Formats: sequence, structure tokens, C-alpha cells
Amino acid sequence: MGMTELDRKLQAQLLARRRVEGDRLALSDAVLLAALDGSRPLTVGERSALQASPLTTRRLRTLAEARRAQGAPRQWRGSVGMLRAADSGAALAPLVTDDGAWRLHFVGSRVILQIDPQSPLAAMLLRGSQMLRVLDGAGATVLEGTLDSDGECEGPWPFAEAPARHFQQHGARFTVEPCVAPSGH
Repeated sequence: MGMTELDRKLQAQLLARRRVEGDRLALSDAVLLAALDGSRPLTVGERSALQASPLTTRRLRTLAEARRAQGAPRQWRGSVGMLRAADSGAALAPLVTDDGAWRLHFVGSRVILQIDPQSPLAAMLLRGSQMLRVLDGAGATVLEGTLDSDGECEGPWPFAEAPARHFQQHGARFTVEPCVAPSGH
């Protein structure tokens, strides 16, 4: 049986109240803030450190409450992903960002950026008309535009090489980030 919202709140309160001898802040504010704004998920080790340290758990709650009190919108600065397999000559499988928020699909001569509807970023980005761009590992623009109502942005594949080969030759990584204005494609 899954946890209810009340169960999660009670568990969080119990974790924050307990005391551990020699406890110290296990994670920096920068790491905690990145986890809060969705720009970088906690690693397995960081999650374990957070769960083992009530002091760090309380600091995370303090930072989250301060953000809510300021009424500041989430500041997403980008998501990074990597090509996970060596080039086998087969069609490139969808690429996924490390935070799980984005997928890049390659269909024929088209590239499609898709946001995971379960991502914390989805509600914020689907409400507005935030311009987005996808960059390869060398910083070249792969795709630029806004999400449609289905949470997708689509465009032509802009390079001569096939996607798998292109990404292999340009750092085997990609970035999805907000941008101010289109570059005039």
C-alpha cells in the first residue's frame, strides 16, 4: 500500500525531530537548492546522507520554506543528459536527461524534445511560453522553440551526420535550457 500525504508529512516530521550524535550538515546549500528547483536530482549517496542526517533534513525544510515564503517561482536553469551507449550503427534510442525531465526523440529527419508530464518542471513550463533550446556537447543548437500543449517541441535535425554519430563526435552529451529569444532559425 502506498504512502498517503499525511504519512509522508508524519515521516518528514519524525526525521526532522530525531537527534543523531555528531550530526552535521551532510550536503551543501547549493546541492539542496538544486534538488529543490529540479535542476539536479540527488544521487543515491546524497539521498542516503540526507536521510541519515536530521540536521541536513531540517536545513532542506528551512530552504524550502524560505523559497515558498519569498513566493519566488522555481528557477530552472537547465537539464543535462548523456549518450549512454556506444555507437552501434543502429537508430539512436531516445536520450533522457539526468533529472528525468526531458527526452529527445529522433524520427526520420526530425528531432523532438518532450517533457515528462510527471516532472516538477512540467506544470511551470506548460503554463508559460518559455523558449527552450537543446545544445549538443559542443554548444551547437540542436533544437529551439516552445513546448506545445502536448509538452513537445519539434524541428528538423540540423546536422549532416546522423544523430548518434553527431552526439558521439560532440561530447556525447546534451543540454536542455531556457533561452531568452530565438536565434533566428
